Amino acid sequence: MTTIHWCGTGLSSGPGLRRLIESGHKVVVWNRTVEKAQEAVGDLTQDIRAYSLQALTDALQAGDIAISMLTADHHVGIAKACLEKNAHFVSSSYIAPEMRELDAAFRAKGLVSVNEVGLDPGIDHLMAHDLVARYRASKAYSAENVLSFTSYCGGVPKIPNPFRYKFSWAPLGVLKALRSPSRSLKNFSELRVARPWDAITRYDAPLPQPESFEVYPNRDSYPFMEDYRFDKDWKVKDFVRGTIRLNGWEAAWTPVFREIETLEGPAGDARLAEMAAQFVAENSYAPGEPDRVILFVSLKAERDGRVVFHETWAMDAWGDARGSAMARLVSTPVSFAVESVLKREIAAGVHGAPHDPKLLESWLGQVRGLAQYMERVVHI
Repeated sequence: MTTIHWCGTGLSSGPGLRRLIESGHKVVVWNRTVEKAQEAVGDLTQDIRAYSLQALTDALQAGDIAISMLTADHHVGIAKACLEKNAHFVSSSYIAPEMRELDAAFRAKGLVSVNEVGLDPGIDHLMAHDLVARYRASKAYSAENVLSFTSYCGGVPKIPNPFRYKFSWAPLGVLKALRSPSRSLKNFSELRVARPWDAITRYDAPLPQPESFEVYPNRDSYPFMEDYRFDKDWKVKDFVRGTIRLNGWEAAWTPVFREIETLEGPAGDARLAEMAAQFVAENSYAPGEPDRVILFVSLKAERDGRVVFHETWAMDAWGDARGSAMARLVSTPVSFAVESVLKREIAAGVHGAPHDPKLLESWLGQVRGLAQYMERVVHI
């Protein structure tokens, strides 16, 4: 039986890991702190080991699968260990350039490195692939259409607090993201933003009970036009992947933005870590308190100023007896990817979330069961 090596049992790991163990797979659990791993899954397995890259490398066998749910700086090292030992690799994180450079090596060995199979990136990719496929197959399809694509995802408190945010993943990661520039396409022009708060706009969400949010672009949206199979000759007016927050977030966080603008160098990083520790102490979820995850992926096509195609995947999920929404929506799709690798449903090489129609239908169908509301909304 293939051994699955799951590395990392943090806030977003539990449901997917537990699903694999409960399904009868042979799983070895690795974590830097064994005691924390035992708290997470000790009721299901005792095969829990202290993580180090060397210990994992020594344990890997040909055909095994290693999952990295550790911080992003660990992924490439684990992927290289997989190449050395002829094993496969899975991660929920974005594909870093250093990971992309391993594509030829994974292909040459017939091995898979599948990434971007969490929530965002992950479920959002599945929804985008589905919408593009539906648009291509529709009567409205034409190379002359003008296209607008938006994708907004975020974790927010189900019960709003004054800070308009609570931490369901690493607080330092949240703050570091606020220091990152973004690039997107707006009204046929490139939009570069140095800091997210310089481009906050309103988003009216297509939920059963209408609700508006604050949104802003993040990272570099441009490469995803190719990833989502946009033809190079399509007339794309808007293309943005971004973050969604509760109304009032900008006002509540303005003091944070102002301080972040002043932070530089090692001293700035140290101050950022201090801020993260303070914020997580003041704005963490209480035991049993529900979090909320919202995701909206939309594709609109216009011709001669008239909308001819407009569909949006809308998802609203919150914490319940199964645990936090963030944990199950990040880690459960990772478990889908592991099973697809076991079934040889994903080709060799370095990949993001799949666009294969059969996998899209299967994975999106299973994701529906993870959210309290998930529908593909047809606007016309």
